[in-house]
Amino acid sequence: MKISKFKFEDAILYQDADFILINKPPFISTLEDRQDPVNILALARAYEPDAQVCHRLDKDTSGVLAIARHPDAYRHLSMQLENREVTKIYHAVVDGLHSFTDQLVDAPILKQNDGTVKISRSGKDAQTWFNTVEAYKSHTLVECKPVTGRMHQIRIHLARLGASITGDIQYGGKPFFVSELKRGFNLKKMTEEEPLMKRMALHAQSLQFLLPDGKEITTEAPYPKDFQALIKQLTSHKR
Repeated sequence: MKISKFKFEDAILYQDADFILINKPPFISTLEDRQDPVNILALARAYEPDAQVCHRLDKDTSGVLAIARHPDAYRHLSMQLENREVTKIYHAVVDGLHSFTDQLVDAPILKQNDGTVKISRSGKDAQTWFNTVEAYKSHTLVECKPVTGRMHQIRIHLARLGASITGDIQYGGKPFFVSELKRGFNLKKMTEEEPLMKRMALHAQSLQFLLPDGKEITTEAPYPKDFQALIKQLTSHKR
């Protein structure tokens, strides 16, 4: 999706008097970005002047994102996030074949000066649960359930398991090329093959929390087109 064509209203999955939940597209920052004037917070405030983003997704990560319409709603969800009462589920395509069943990674994360993170005893505590959803020929679709909300947590924890996210070059992931699966995949002469996804294969699939009236809400975000295309290729060349 070209960001210039992205309309905030089209991304809304759910809204009420307190919250707006959207399916954030990839390649757009959640908060203000010096390199890019377009960001979710600015678009949200054009739609709702008092909007505040309740949590953040990496620029390349797609999926469900909660936005508060007013300060009381923001505080309400912030408390749940702080008390670890919000359930976030992500889907990731990772390199290699892996069989995870309630696999817990409990490894502290230290933020680096260069904008990356590493596993370190001097870091902040971090836990993520992993389950295999589907194993393909050379890749695996994994459900990721973070307990804490550290920067790049899912990415570094999967790398720790030897299951780096496909396309996440920063943490050991490899780009996916259709020629890896398709025999006799031919490109036009004098052209180089490009990766099927121009980002890491990570998607915030669902978000569950309590509304101010005590009602529990679960919102799911459909895969964006590039993630769908990757799953389609992996499924059609499964064996």
